[in-house]
Amino acid sequence: MNLNTSYLGLELRNPLIASSSRLTGDLDTIIQCVNSGIGAIVLKSLFEEQIRLEAESKASMGSASEYYYWFTEAKEKIVGLSLEERLSSYLKFVEAAKKYADVPVISSINCTTDEDWPKFASAIEQAGADALELNIALFPFNASVKCGEIEQVYYDILKSVKKEVTIPVSIKLGYYFTNLCTVARNLVTEGADGLVLFNRYFRPDIDIDTMKVGSENHMSSSDELHIPLRWIGLLKGNNIGCDVAASTGVHDYKGVVKQILAGADAVQLCSALYLKGIPYIETILSDLKSWMEKHHFDSIESFRGKALTTQKIDASFERVQFLKRDFD
Repeated sequence: MNLNTSYLGLELRNPLIASSSRLTGDLDTIIQCVNSGIGAIVLKSLFEEQIRLEAESKASMGSASEYYYWFTEAKEKIVGLSLEERLSSYLKFVEAAKKYADVPVISSINCTTDEDWPKFASAIEQAGADALELNIALFPFNASVKCGEIEQVYYDILKSVKKEVTIPVSIKLGYYFTNLCTVARNLVTEGADGLVLFNRYFRPDIDIDTMKVGSENHMSSSDELHIPLRWIGLLKGNNIGCDVAASTGVHDYKGVVKQILAGADAVQLCSALYLKGIPYIETILSDLKSWMEKHHFDSIESFRGKALTTQKIDASFERVQFLKRDFD
């Protein structure tokens, strides 16, 4: 069986990618993923808000911290040095991952503005990353901000980064958009080499005894598979013009097969590796091969998008309301 595939112009030995998480923020677990057969690695995200908060916190530490507020330039200098220190540490991690992983290494940047990230992206490319995944998650809560203004932030970040790097750049999106098809096409027009569908947002919950807001389990479930499945089918069925990776809800080989049948170029795994362990990658690959043999497919390409071949878009992907015949 030929499981080879191409994603973002990178040759992968199979379509399975370890998604950005704590597992891919540690060199030992990265090596475990590679040894278990993963096709590519997305490194744990470098968070813009987190490192800026850390930098500003450092600038305010110490008995003389009050003096930084007397001289704005001094505080800005300290924040800048802290940012560079954090970036330097991340770059060393990228270099180490490239040294020990013989599969494509994709760096992930979680960004909310287009200020520092072009410079960071360029440095990450120089450290050896094979591609960049821009994880942009802007929650549309502010009623005074228009939809188009939120979308423009995504385009601005992408354009700024693309000016500074030559490696492929993908965008990891959420699905809180008025018209996701328009946003996706605009991102491709601005130079996105790929889209990752979808980001999973913080999921609030309320403890009814303490009456405080917390968070429910961060793990996805296979029930969430239909969300990226719908949009991958719609976008690939309409020739979106870039690669698309499925993310969220893939917990076994069946989820992998379904996403590829809908047109996905690659499939990212995260919660499944937490719940079943990194060696589960081998099980998924073995089951995938067995399914391909059963249905007489000798390559990934031979069944990619096959669920869309009978018509440009299966009407099931577009349907919003249940129809009566669904229950007959």
